Amino acid sequence: MKTAEDYLEGQVLLIDKPLQWSSFQAVNKLKYVLKNHYNLPKKFKIGHAGTLDPLASGLLIICTGKFTKRITEIQGQAKEYNGTFTIGATTPSYDLETEINATFPTEHITSEMILETTKQFLGEIDQKPPVFSAIKKDGKRLYEHARAGEEVEISFRKTTIHEFEITRIALPEIDFRVVCSKGTYIRSLAFDFGNALNSGAYLSVLRRTKIGNYAVDNAISPIQFEQQLHQSESSDS
Repeated sequence: MKTAEDYLEGQVLLIDKPLQWSSFQAVNKLKYVLKNHYNLPKKFKIGHAGTLDPLASGLLIICTGKFTKRITEIQGQAKEYNGTFTIGATTPSYDLETEINATFPTEHITSEMILETTKQFLGEIDQKPPVFSAIKKDGKRLYEHARAGEEVEISFRKTTIHEFEITRIALPEIDFRVVCSKGTYIRSLAFDFGNALNSGAYLSVLRRTKIGNYAVDNAISPIQFEQQLHQSESSDS
């Protein structure tokens, strides 16, 4: 069983973030549980290595104590995602956070066309972040501008897609696996993929499965983390 000193010295915790939880909520949950369980000081450090949207599930790496210094290093590693694009429509947020705002034809789309289109996105690409994102522009986050109905000019960013694989085609759904660099927006990839098919698309499912060599298969949910702490406490008493 780990001690208070272990968490202060530093731990890398692999958390499987549930749907509808924000990354901030997951960190706060672990912080509350650890501080209460081990009577840790108020200034106990804890943070995550890469945000995961509330509508996405999967691997969230949380660092404690002195290991919070490793967050930047972990964030810089390649990430793997599995998910689903829904073809034939778009949303302002490029995912299910907002309602469909336009529909497009899909009759012309074939499996061969879908597989061929993935090649356009391999390697270094220019990508425009979604207007509903946390990037700051003029002192405010983009989603704050978007929710206020303000038009904002968003610049393209360089990002790298290392692997892009289609794992299921059942239109309007297309399942995929992608390995990409830090700063890649899978929502933007969905939107751009729809455009490349002469249609539209939005991200309907997203799960982060890896960050570098860390895998979600070795992760537990925040609730399981709390339960394990209580179980270890009762087994020690």
